[in-house]
Amino acid sequence: MDTFMSLADGFAIALTWQNILLALLGCFLGTIMGALPGLGPSNGVAILIPLAFTLGLGATPSLILLTSVYYGAMYGGRISSILLNIPGDEPAMMTCLDGYPMAQKGMAGQALSLSGIASFVGAFFATWGLIFLAPQLVKIALLFGPAEYFALFALAFMTLGGVSSTNQAKSAFAAALGLGLAMIGVDTQTGVPRFTFGEVHLYDGLDFLVAIVGLFALSEVFIFLEHRHGDADGTASKIKVGRLTPPLSMLKQTTPTMIRSTLLGFLAGVLPGAGASLGSFISYSFEKRLVDKDGKTFGKGDPRGVAAPEAGNNAAAGGALVPMLALGVPGSGTTAVLLAVLLSLNITPGPLLFSQNPDVVWGLIAALFIANFMLLAMNIPMVGLFTRVLMVPPRILMPVVAMVSFVGIYGISGSSFDLLVMVGFGMLGWILRKFDVPLVPIILGTLLGNAMENNLRRAITIDNGNWLTLVDSPLSITLWLIAIVGFILPLIIGRKVKSKMHAPRDEEGSLAD
Repeated sequence: MDTFMSLADGFAIALTWQNILLALLGCFLGTIMGALPGLGPSNGVAILIPLAFTLGLGATPSLILLTSVYYGAMYGGRISSILLNIPGDEPAMMTCLDGYPMAQKGMAGQALSLSGIASFVGAFFATWGLIFLAPQLVKIALLFGPAEYFALFALAFMTLGGVSSTNQAKSAFAAALGLGLAMIGVDTQTGVPRFTFGEVHLYDGLDFLVAIVGLFALSEVFIFLEHRHGDADGTASKIKVGRLTPPLSMLKQTTPTMIRSTLLGFLAGVLPGAGASLGSFISYSFEKRLVDKDGKTFGKGDPRGVAAPEAGNNAAAGGALVPMLALGVPGSGTTAVLLAVLLSLNITPGPLLFSQNPDVVWGLIAALFIANFMLLAMNIPMVGLFTRVLMVPPRILMPVVAMVSFVGIYGISGSSFDLLVMVGFGMLGWILRKFDVPLVPIILGTLLGNAMENNLRRAITIDNGNWLTLVDSPLSITLWLIAIVGFILPLIIGRKVKSKMHAPRDEEGSLAD
């Protein structure tokens, strides 16, 4: 009963004109970000962080705007997947398999609408899962001490590469780099400057918002400058959208698929290291084995092959918010960026968030419900508009991204030094992306490095220098075991899972050619 009362309070916060307009703006911009190949939810949120701070928004409005962008980008990824056979982001990869064949058959509008409905079902029920699961997880997290928190942070680092990761060494390098960057500044316990090299601007440490915008947004600009790919002109016009509403028989056929995929996707989102990409892959694979064992319809334009991955990846997106809000540990790359926003607003996600900042939590959850209905209403009638966005050349888009990044960061800090740091992070992100080094562990290390160090010191001090205190409780032992399994498992099955995720699409793409 208390949960529903809290949710009602959340709706009272979310249903203000300001928050409704911010949710609408976030949904619209997020869908555009998701539709454009290569950007995706992480980049979309990172690009719009400066906007949120430039507008001078509080904690709840900022989160409403950026989570709406997050959900919108998850919805938008399907548009280019269906129309161009190019996934807007990695979770939308599996949607290409049946979405593009449907478009080739003249059913692009039906595929887009069906995928929008599936996205709504996945995200809507995942939000209910967040409501009921996060408070229960908080009760467990209240048992955590410094040693358990250190083990939890280690778990986050060791599993962030994901089950589908093919190179854990690169993920480990990125995490170590992030932890190294977190050490820059004055040591909070001794007051001694570390790695500042006499630069007074570094005494307060590196601003992780500057790091995020540089690594994600500016690196995208540098990659464009390197490749100068401007071939987006008029590509979407080759496919006719056609009828927008799917027939009732198609909805009846795909409803069980949506329900099953929502459950699988939500579990994939909650589990550390899984994320939306794996949620999409598992949902599609499970559904294919269940309803198309002979392989006669899947991959050839089966509506269930569109509904399954879309419900799965959007449910996973909602599920990834559970560990972020309840434990303070991100479940995906985008939630790591959202975690940075919360920390920059002096709000610490974790077990105490629900009691200390209930207005933020429940206002955000209520806004997610509103955003889902907005996205459903927006993505079906406005499909024609979003498809035209695909024709915007990158040579126009990328200067806008750079402008928003520079103006936004200068508006936040008012420091030209931060602009230089942002450019440096942009160059670093560009180099690391060329070597396929993941960027999210760097962000996570920068965010959680100080908290991880403080908990380690606290745990050792409490037990008079005994390092065995880190594995002294059943809870910490369990967390360490999960962390070790999460790190080793990708080494065994990562390449196989990755190849399975890419192989069907590559095969289907070659046939289309």
